[in-house]
Amino acid sequence: MKRFEPLSGEERSDEAGPQTRASALSSLFSEHNRTLVRFINARLRNEQEANEIAQEAYVKMLQLDRCPGTPSFMRHYLFRVAENLAVDRIRQRYARGRLDQLTSLDDLFQEAVAERTVLAGEELALLRAAVAELPEKYREAFRLIKLEDESFPRAADLMQLSERMVRKYVSRALLYIRLRREGSSATDAWNKVQS
Repeated sequence: MKRFEPLSGEERSDEAGPQTRASALSSLFSEHNRTLVRFINARLRNEQEANEIAQEAYVKMLQLDRCPGTPSFMRHYLFRVAENLAVDRIRQRYARGRLDQLTSLDDLFQEAVAERTVLAGEELALLRAAVAELPEKYREAFRLIKLEDESFPRAADLMQLSERMVRKYVSRALLYIRLRREGSSATDAWNKVQS
């Protein structure tokens, strides 16, 4: 980074009053504004933003009257302030760019809903296939209790079985379906259900 030379003795402002500082700043502006804008533009690659940063830097310089220990090297301080403001602007740009890369919130929700719909469809197809693999009595008990929301006594009545047997068929059907969802083969799942 280029090192900045201090101002000459007459441009120093630490022992001068606010009026002298303002005229020193005015002089600093007329002598160095073009260089300052080019300096900032080299970092931002945007002349309009470079001009804005330069103006912000001059405003900060004017506010030095309120601060004790005002720097005696106004040019160096001006460039340092401008550089810090440019870095802040680059960070803002980066953050804004990351947000701009995101699609709208509605698009994100639609993608999530579409993905869940696909996954739910796959899950439903797997469930249907597993239920279809069950023996008829297991399948019927599962359908009555889990899909048609019948009570166990009512399902037992409809199937002409004991309530205990309906419970057994449903619990085994659920175990079989869970094992198939977890990736067991039909044979392995059925063997575990029977054991």
